[in-house]
Amino acid sequence: MADSSSAAECPVCGAQIQLAADAVKGELIECSDCGTELEIISIDPPQVHEAPQEEEDWGE
Repeated sequence: MADSSSAAECPVCGAQIQLAADAVKGELIECSDCGTELEIISIDPPQVHEAPQEEEDWGE
């Protein structure tokens, strides 16, 4: 029987990250092991990569 969620590997620490059944490509999630913000780049197969660190410019 297939699990309704899928797991991706954290590119930073290698931990298995469970993607929610309703996860969508482009969604940002956090690794529960290392706290790195990750972006879902693929649902099938499940893949994530480190989210780009955006500079806060506050309209400057």
